Amino acid sequence: MYFSQYYLDCLSQASYLVGDETTGQAVVVDPRRDVAEYLDDASAHGLTIVGIINTHFHADFLSGHLELARETGAWIGYGSAAQPEFEVRSLEDGERISLGDVTLEIMATPGHTPESISVLVYEHAEDDTAYGVLTGDALFIGDVGRPDLLASDGVTADELGRMLYDSVQHKLMGLPDAVRVFPAHGAGSSCGKNLSTERQSTIGEQRAFNYACQPMSEADFLEVVTAGQPPAPAYFVYNATLNKQGRDVRSTDAAIPALTDDEVDAALAAGAVLDDARDQMEFAAGHVKGSVNVPWDGRMAETVGSVLTPEQRVVIIAPEGQEQEVATRFARIGFDNVLGYVPDPEAYFLSHQDRVERASRLTATQVEDAAASGDVQLVDIRNAGELEAGMLPGARHIPLAELARRSDELDPAKPVVVYCAGGWRSSVGASLLRAKGFRDVSDILGGFNAWSLVHAVAS
Repeated sequence: MYFSQYYLDCLSQASYLVGDETTGQAVVVDPRRDVAEYLDDASAHGLTIVGIINTHFHADFLSGHLELARETGAWIGYGSAAQPEFEVRSLEDGERISLGDVTLEIMATPGHTPESISVLVYEHAEDDTAYGVLTGDALFIGDVGRPDLLASDGVTADELGRMLYDSVQHKLMGLPDAVRVFPAHGAGSSCGKNLSTERQSTIGEQRAFNYACQPMSEADFLEVVTAGQPPAPAYFVYNATLNKQGRDVRSTDAAIPALTDDEVDAALAAGAVLDDARDQMEFAAGHVKGSVNVPWDGRMAETVGSVLTPEQRVVIIAPEGQEQEVATRFARIGFDNVLGYVPDPEAYFLSHQDRVERASRLTATQVEDAAASGDVQLVDIRNAGELEAGMLPGARHIPLAELARRSDELDPAKPVVVYCAGGWRSSVGASLLRAKGFRDVSDILGGFNAWSLVHAVAS
């Protein structure tokens, strides 16, 4: 058997290629939109991709099923409860799919969404115990899929939660301890609240250590699973809808062009957004006024979807050599309006010095001095679950995923200091507020962690 996991840090997203090396038949599960890696790996191992399975209608990324089907002619499979607007193979609960000796078995595990399935992988058709189970967003390492995203119309969070209880507590926990668990997401994903950094586990380990897999009543399960969930980024509904549709297919060799200074100026004058994807310190040292700083080195795709909209046209400034990767990360969430990139940022800054500014970043001590004046708006943009560690005195909580739509809760004429846990998200949030016209915005170097360390030393 050939089995490979593909993990994207920018989305905390995992996909899988499973194949029978004797027959050469293979299936890809939960593919991302840039599909070249699956095609290359299949070719290198003598495999032909004959099927594509999505465990559900994903909300956090644009699935690559249409791209992969165009390249391979493979069938596209969803759980039988799914009703997409394109031709699919309807996969029934208990159905077995033979790739040769390697066999897949479909398990209906609704709850994160009504159509959610898991896929049991048997290395040999006659094996009593599966090699592993691809759980999609039903079961994560250390967590379960949240039932409150409401990406499916006509089903309440309570109804989904009850489905999830049965899927996790009875179906998945009914599997043998030795079955390996391969989820669709890891730490950082907004599809759950407590995901581990580990990328695989076993049913036995989850039975022992996953809070949601402990024996409990349905009511207790609903309470513990729904408490403290982070706000869903605004683009989730957009992606869940697109994943049901016969949308435009992205070419495997898609690329954005380098723009001349005049083309950049014209795009910005016409309302395009400038995303500066350099790291926070470079951005702080100098950037074009009004640009938003979503660095390419972190959870870029989901963050872009939290602070920008799919309709906005975008020009990119990126570290040298990373321009196409940045555009690919936009495309992974269906943000296809990237016009191009600035090929020489330093030269552009020099020729537009009247539009270049620095960003204010304060130390924890400087923040306390500023706050002592009583005229500073402190904004904590962490997720709800992170607040258990504490907050800065006087801070108000507006998660980054809600900052764009809730910025009117702040006074743009008064100083604002934004902070997160370590300083990556706060640079994003501060740049977003500046782009919205706030006059005096700073963020905290090192974030809440740095502030806590200063107070720990002082005490």
